[in-house]
Amino acid sequence: MTFEPLIFVIIFIGVLLVVKGLYLLAFGKSATLDSKVNRRLALLEKGADAEEVLTQLRKEHEQHLGLSSVPIMSPLFEKAAHANLPWSPTVLTLIMILCSAIAFVAMTMFTSAALEVRIVISLVMGYGVLFTWLRGLAKKRVALFEEQLPDAVELMVRSLRVGHPFSSAIAIVASEMPDPIGSEFGIIADETTFGMDVTDSLEAMAERVPVQDLRFLAVAVMIQAQSGGNLAEILEGLSSVVRGRFKLFRKINAITAEARWSGMFLSIFPLLALAVVQVIRPNYYDGVVDHPMFVPAVIAVAIMLVINVIFMRIMVNIKV
Repeated sequence: MTFEPLIFVIIFIGVLLVVKGLYLLAFGKSATLDSKVNRRLALLEKGADAEEVLTQLRKEHEQHLGLSSVPIMSPLFEKAAHANLPWSPTVLTLIMILCSAIAFVAMTMFTSAALEVRIVISLVMGYGVLFTWLRGLAKKRVALFEEQLPDAVELMVRSLRVGHPFSSAIAIVASEMPDPIGSEFGIIADETTFGMDVTDSLEAMAERVPVQDLRFLAVAVMIQAQSGGNLAEILEGLSSVVRGRFKLFRKINAITAEARWSGMFLSIFPLLALAVVQVIRPNYYDGVVDHPMFVPAVIAVAIMLVINVIFMRIMVNIKV
């Protein structure tokens, strides 16, 4: 037995850090979501025309959505769309190839794996690194959007109650809220300024951002536009429901934290134990590695580990 499995893990982590570094190098502070000024306002402050900013933001949003049917690559493009990644699909594909090349070179230098094995593992690593990174970006952006949505709806309610029209209420959210919700509502404000119906803009945003509460907002505005009623009261009720769901979700996360960490530990512990054994006694399995039942036993253990991870996740993944 060798250290190669551990080396593969180290190479994967290293390539992942390279991708994160390239992203920060390309976009700098604008790549983060903790800025108090949303990206749309930042572009406008630099002197860009409102129509140019709208075109640029819509292009960034839509460039990945049209490729959701591409085989194998569709999960990457879907996560890139949810993360609102400025990189084009072509650049994303080139980065995946670069990650695979870096992994291949690292495996050639530090492992003795066969050429075919290195090619296959490097391709899997390139895809896996990009998917892991995009999944993290998308999850962070969607979670922040869900957290900001109740405040945005309450801001619209206050604006409506002082007499502002709904379009002005959206514009206030676009100018007062940080990213990601500030730029998203800014797109709606600009689209309505250039003649698009506000309900259609809200529905388009609900398609771009996978947040269930946002669909409720779009439906509520559409119903009010068709049948009338006090929109401020409707949105106030929606804000209370959304905030209540968010608090309940946080409470459930706190209650299930111990179970989730226990499940994570029980899932990772066998791999950590294997790595420790490999470091302390690299020849520990030499006496049984040639046994005909060794490979079937390894496969059976791997299957059981995967089943364990799936069931642990099902047990603590409570929908609100």
